[in-house]
Amino acid sequence: MSETTHDGTVAQGAAMSPDEGLPASRLAAKYGLTVSGARPSLVEYVRQLWDRRHFILAFSRAKLTAQYSQAKLGQLWQVATPLLNAAVYFFIFGMLLKANRGLPRDIYIPFLVTGVFVFTFTQSSVMAGVRAISGNLGLVRALHFPRASLPISFALQQLQQLLFSMIVLFAVAIGFGSIPDLSWLLIPVVLALQFLFNTGLALIMARAGAKTPDLAQLMPFVMRTWMYASGVMFSIPIMLADKPQWLANVLQWNPAAIYMDLMRFALIDGYGSENLPDHVWVVAGGWAALIALGGFLYFWKAEERYGRG
Repeated sequence: MSETTHDGTVAQGAAMSPDEGLPASRLAAKYGLTVSGARPSLVEYVRQLWDRRHFILAFSRAKLTAQYSQAKLGQLWQVATPLLNAAVYFFIFGMLLKANRGLPRDIYIPFLVTGVFVFTFTQSSVMAGVRAISGNLGLVRALHFPRASLPISFALQQLQQLLFSMIVLFAVAIGFGSIPDLSWLLIPVVLALQFLFNTGLALIMARAGAKTPDLAQLMPFVMRTWMYASGVMFSIPIMLADKPQWLANVLQWNPAAIYMDLMRFALIDGYGSENLPDHVWVVAGGWAALIALGGFLYFWKAEERYGRG
């Protein structure tokens, strides 16, 4: 390209760039550029999570260690907190309100302690999930990694805490006459199903909490209502014997009640299958698969939006 100057000479101009006029999308494709923080495919996302499995495990352990680092009793609070809750509930519901009706004391006390420990596992996973993104914005904005690592690591942290508590739970069960037998082999299966359910729930709450931080203030009330409706302190079939059967079914089929009752069935002698709803293992597996897969997909769909204003 050339043009004539005022003194009659010919000046050579710069040649037109081959990129001129190309839309931004074609320019990016031409030079191999991608959107920063764009959501990867589902398969790629799973691969990234697997590559960071050591980070997820180390992060959960660090959080667990730091949780009671300022307390003099340290990690003992992992066991003492749910145990003290169980003692309070036994005094109020077992002794004052007689919620132990139909259950002998040697069954009711391990029944109650098991319910408190198992429900606390779900409750803590939900509350940690709500703050997984909103409470770690510095980490989310500073580093590039699959954001699902955070709620998964928090659910794993709560599983590790429950495993410490299981030592006390076993001692309580044995102390009230439950002898270890083959049914105890069901305990890891119940824990695995509940962990999948809790992880999916943590993923759902992490996305919701990232968009609405005030959800963290509401969830304690939701969890308290869920606890009272799940038979932590009482046997649902016995307490609702004079109520419509559909009401007892709804309460028994809710996932928190399912996992508590399965753990009680596996752990406590005298708490037989007559206390469980029909098709309980199918329902337990269904809840775990539905919430784990649904929660993972729900969280992955918003991957590129986490930490962005």
